[in-house]
Amino acid sequence: MNKHARTAFAVLAALAASQALAAGATLRIESWRNDDADTWNDKIIPAFTKAHPDIKVVFAPTPPADYNASLNAKLAGGTAGDLITCRPFDASLEMYKKGQLLPVNDLKGMASFDEIARLAWSTDDGKTTFCVPLAAVLHGFIYNKDAFAELKLAPPKTLPEFMEVLKKIKADGRYVPMALGTAEQWEAATVGFQNIGPDFWAGEAGRKALIAGTQKFTDPQYVAVWKELAAWGPYLGDGYKAQKNADSQNLFALGRAAIYPAGSWDIPVFNQQVAGSFAIGAFPPPLPKAGDTCYISDHTDMGIGINAASKNPEAAKVFLEWLTTPEFAALLANHLPGFFPLARHKIAIEDPVAREFASWRETCQSTIRNSYQILSRGTPNLENQLWNVSAQVVNGTLSPEQAAKTVQDGLDKWYKPAR
Repeated sequence: MNKHARTAFAVLAALAASQALAAGATLRIESWRNDDADTWNDKIIPAFTKAHPDIKVVFAPTPPADYNASLNAKLAGGTAGDLITCRPFDASLEMYKKGQLLPVNDLKGMASFDEIARLAWSTDDGKTTFCVPLAAVLHGFIYNKDAFAELKLAPPKTLPEFMEVLKKIKADGRYVPMALGTAEQWEAATVGFQNIGPDFWAGEAGRKALIAGTQKFTDPQYVAVWKELAAWGPYLGDGYKAQKNADSQNLFALGRAAIYPAGSWDIPVFNQQVAGSFAIGAFPPPLPKAGDTCYISDHTDMGIGINAASKNPEAAKVFLEWLTTPEFAALLANHLPGFFPLARHKIAIEDPVAREFASWRETCQSTIRNSYQILSRGTPNLENQLWNVSAQVVNGTLSPEQAAKTVQDGLDKWYKPAR
């Protein structure tokens, strides 16, 4: 046997051994997505096992609020599943640094993900990715199409048009212009500040400039976002300061509000709650002025990695490689509408509102929430501060300039490039 023949034989033998190790394995997936259990059990896992009948997969979710603590305890005790559903950025990065997640750079299919898709599950230098990117969520506005038709309104394209729409809805009196509460605070930041903000700070350019310390939250482009939020209060309806997210969802789903500042994750909620009572649509964050470049928050939300202590790493790799395929992307997009695959595959999205959200990727530049990478590692926590000050701005208890100074002062206390 010559050298080339021996090499080929060794490769085939290694492949056969790898397949043998994968066959007959049972994989358990740790996840916080308990609402998605039926989709995983009835759609995604059966599709995988049809292609790989020798590998059994069990979806074992934990309630979202308990997931981090439960997973950390399982990892410490050696009882965690083979596959770990990864939250974006620091929680997953910390697991990798502790040696609890394996690198996935060399998996087949990883070339399907661009830099932004991998960002939430890569080391700060970008050299090592430790979870396969699964899904992103987009920010925008969901609206009652029947109410808009009744009031002869069109989805606004600019923020001045947006304010005119709100004024007309309020003047008519039949609908609350916009369903948003500030009791839980996160909404004012997540579907307020982070929703309309990227158009002001130029998406990734602004986000990276904050990390580099070459921009500050006290700069005019950030203050301008809070100035827009400060104008929302009169259009949110009575009692909005005591209104929780579930209350806002109900207000919109019952047909009493015309607009809902949204994440695409709300699509399945409204598909179920509205259930044909009225037609819903979506429009992207209105531009500061006509002709501006469009940016959208296309936020990395969920990945899956391999538990470094798994007894079935070869089978786990087979499963993760399948997650990079167009087949999985289509299943995810069409059975969890509003959760968009991060792999660059051309797929047909069936849900009309999800399809509308996804279409913005063709005309706008994608970015992620500017508080998620690096900038929320210290005390005070930037993400929590953005929640608090954005809610106060909407409530009228804090000026946009005060909000900006509070956030920047907090960042300056611990983040050196910001000083």
